[in-house]
Amino acid sequence: MTRKNVTAQYPDVQPELPPRTRGVIGLFEENCTVCMLCARECPDWCIYIDSHKETVPPAAPGGRERSRNVLDRFAIDFSLCMYCGICIEVCPFDALFWSPEFEYAETDIHELTHERDKLREWMWTVPEPPALDPRAEEPKEIAAARKAAEKAAAQAAAEAEAQAEAQEDQQ
Repeated sequence: MTRKNVTAQYPDVQPELPPRTRGVIGLFEENCTVCMLCARECPDWCIYIDSHKETVPPAAPGGRERSRNVLDRFAIDFSLCMYCGICIEVCPFDALFWSPEFEYAETDIHELTHERDKLREWMWTVPEPPALDPRAEEPKEIAAARKAAEKAAAQAAAEAEAQAEAQEDQQ
């Protein structure tokens, strides 16, 4: 009531969107393991996934061959989507993200089904996550990795010192 109303000149002036705005869903295809959790949990059944199994050679000699799912089709029908974000929340491999892009109107409703190529393009518009609070506790995974790296560095330094002493003793 105390501010003056201003008309938004939308097509000419882009609106300032709040951070982490829900616009369209982007797909980071490299992280998708075709686990199908997003499609199963979607209340609108607007996610379509097709895949096939591929045999992977053994990583080490004497190992056994493994099979893995390869993504053939990943599509989201935005004419059915209610933008609840359940698919993004249940994805255990961080393959789906919210993009703040909202300008994807189409003249034909069939063009609102975005295939994986279009979903991959939306990934370029996904903002970086906000920085962690500097006073926050370090994540357990990072702390464990840091401790392992420090232990390996200390062990390598001790071995280098022992080799240096052995060379001094030989001289």
